[in-house]
Amino acid sequence: MPLTSLREMMQHAQQNQYGIGYFEAWDTYSMEAVLETAQEEASPVILGFGGMMLDSAWLDGGVSLLGAIGSHYAHQSTVPVSLLLNEAQTLSQVVLGIEAGFNAVMLDTSAWEWEAAVRTVAELAQIAHARDVTVEAELGRLPDATATGIDDSTAHLTDPDLAEQFVALTGTDCLAVSIGNVHLLTAHYAPIDPLHLEKIHAKVSVPLVIHGGTSFPPDAIPHAVAHGVAKFNVGTTLKKAYLEGVQNALESSKNLSVHDLLGSHKPADLCEAGKQAMKERVRSLIRLYGSAGKAS
Repeated sequence: MPLTSLREMMQHAQQNQYGIGYFEAWDTYSMEAVLETAQEEASPVILGFGGMMLDSAWLDGGVSLLGAIGSHYAHQSTVPVSLLLNEAQTLSQVVLGIEAGFNAVMLDTSAWEWEAAVRTVAELAQIAHARDVTVEAELGRLPDATATGIDDSTAHLTDPDLAEQFVALTGTDCLAVSIGNVHLLTAHYAPIDPLHLEKIHAKVSVPLVIHGGTSFPPDAIPHAVAHGVAKFNVGTTLKKAYLEGVQNALESSKNLSVHDLLGSHKPADLCEAGKQAMKERVRSLIRLYGSAGKAS
């Protein structure tokens, strides 16, 4: 199936009151986990890779490889799929991503000064829209979970009035917002401020995006969807589930061939065990967001 415009996918989600998951992959096994589960659940889905946790120098050369991998899987899909390069670190990486086949891109400017962020995202929107590529941007900055708690020293909520200006000045197609959501948090749910989301939604016409989906409270999802959120980004919990699957399989893998254990795609493959564990987490989130059965 050809790639589906993320802009159109989000519009459909808003019209039909559900959320779409962007389930971040990092290799072929994790991408298979996302795509296979979406197809089993008849759910539209956003495939892709993220730049936040990657070495920037590697990403400069690796974007083309990631685009080739993602495009290969995306075009095999039987459900609507968009392919996102998420949280790239430089404009040049995003441009390389567009050339590599990503039909949705995001440059992480959350820590940038206002003028630089507006100027660069507007430039990106011109480049991307000429290729029918959807642009996601972010305003506000999420705190990060650490081993000792939550580091909110540089975090701030999205200002509703500035969000309205930002969308108008840049031409971004959707906007990731900070409403109490937290990156990398697994210990508990994030302290979401639903009233702040309502204020942003009242000012911003484009679909809204939630990053830090791992810790987003399940009971806050219906309210978020009703107030403009069309996309949820999830990463940390997927890697945790994958790693736990590998660790559990490793305990019973003694005396097996290393060739069967690594990269064989056979039942004994440790990465297959990780993939299966990740699939169940993706499945639960697809159902939670209400996108199961919405592929048509």
